[in-house]
Amino acid sequence: MASRLSRFWPTLSRVRLSSALGSRCVSQTPNSSASGAAVASDLQPVSPAAQDSHGHAEVSPFEKNPDFHGFHHHDSFVDEWNMRLAFFFGISVAIVVGGTFIHYLPDHGMRQWSRREAERLIKQREAEGLHLMTENYYDPSTIVLPSSGE
Repeated sequence: MASRLSRFWPTLSRVRLSSALGSRCVSQTPNSSASGAAVASDLQPVSPAAQDSHGHAEVSPFEKNPDFHGFHHHDSFVDEWNMRLAFFFGISVAIVVGGTFIHYLPDHGMRQWSRREAERLIKQREAEGLHLMTENYYDPSTIVLPSSGE
């Protein structure tokens, strides 16, 4: 069944696409203030108290720089470069220096030392012809046992 559909799929997809190419969709809804640009009727009159000495109204930093990253209020170029530098040094350098620091930390729990010491003892015992492990972990002659009366 799937092989039959795969033979007809290019034809079906062409028919569907060709029918959509001839039609146009036009929206009849009015633009909202959030999606469209400001129109002359949308502007609010500015009170004389909000204007400076040259007759210009105060502009929000977010309107002046819509891609505001929080580093420089007035200049969008400086704001963007400060953001890039902060992320470079805060993320990239921190990961590289932090990873290097963690890699070169001392041997926690002395795991590497204990492995080297075990390998050294194995080589020493093999060279002396002794067993790697004895049946008694401690030397039985050095263990002091309580008397049978206690």
